[in-house]
Amino acid sequence: MRAGTIRAWSWVHKWSSLVSTIFLLMLCVTGLPLVFTHELDHWLLDEAWAPANPGGETLNLDQVLDVALSRHPGDVPAFMSFDEDRPVVNVTSRAPDAPAGQFNFQPIDQTSGDPAPLVAGHPAMEFLLQLHTDLFLGLPGMLFLGAMGLLLIAAVVSGLVLYAPFMRRLPFGTVRAGKAARTRWLDYHNLLGAVTVAWILVVGVTGVVNTLAVPIIAYWKDTALKELTEAYDAPAAPSERASLDAAVRRARAALPGMTLQFVAFPGSDYSTDHHYAVFFHGETPLTTHMTTPALIDARTGEPAAVTPMPWYVKTLSLSQPLHFGDYGGMPLKILWAILDLATIIVLGSGLYLWLGKSRTGRAGA
Repeated sequence: MRAGTIRAWSWVHKWSSLVSTIFLLMLCVTGLPLVFTHELDHWLLDEAWAPANPGGETLNLDQVLDVALSRHPGDVPAFMSFDEDRPVVNVTSRAPDAPAGQFNFQPIDQTSGDPAPLVAGHPAMEFLLQLHTDLFLGLPGMLFLGAMGLLLIAAVVSGLVLYAPFMRRLPFGTVRAGKAARTRWLDYHNLLGAVTVAWILVVGVTGVVNTLAVPIIAYWKDTALKELTEAYDAPAAPSERASLDAAVRRARAALPGMTLQFVAFPGSDYSTDHHYAVFFHGETPLTTHMTTPALIDARTGEPAAVTPMPWYVKTLSLSQPLHFGDYGGMPLKILWAILDLATIIVLGSGLYLWLGKSRTGRAGA
């Protein structure tokens, strides 16, 4: 490789790393406990609970919705989700004049209509997740972190290019223990960078995809669902809507063998202004993260369409759990944590090497 080419790649590696390092360190540090979110929430928040009438008759979904809205008069429903391990239906609603993102969330015992304990993240974990996701800045924060992810990818690719000529001089994995501290850290930086390169690229690419969740869903609604709304004049008022319970039964009939995940009401982010969107997922570790919606006409209750998600929404659905290693149980999570720690060392050693080089340059001058 020519000297000029090496200098160009070195410039890319240096500045893509320096600009993004602080934010990437923050993402790695906050991401480490988030890998074990489910386990930590269970340990911190688990409380014994039993339904009021175990084994008894359950409320239908219309009755559950009526109970939820009676506790927040004037609210409009947005989502309804279903616990997998207890007979609890979670109803998310909001006041018509509420600020964006402000919702009321109610877990309801389906055997009685009584409030059920809230299964939500621990406040500390929720804080870390929000910081990791968007820096508490909403969509601008997500897009900014996406840009940092692109710089990470540039840093990794340029680091690989620069490591190739380095490997011709020394065997792979060499750590020159007898040399000065800066040389030893350079060797650790190169070794750990080479070992973790595939994982860093996977986490970096999936992280960038996750930061695009809002525009991806908006694009899906504006394209794939647009033709379904062209025949409608005005949305059905809540009082004009067909039975939710019947709509979900029709959706089940349209997608047999799949598991009900959640319902998006008309006007919510995951539906149109005219349909119940009833989402189902598969049963395997892979397909459990892949959803398929059945759209039910909110006014008539008749099926309107079963619309498999386009490739870009499927990519988003697969990227979210893969980013945190949520595919292979605890062994994969432990591997993710080890690689995360190694990446922290790579980032920290890179910053140390640059600071040491800067001090050396100033001393020489």
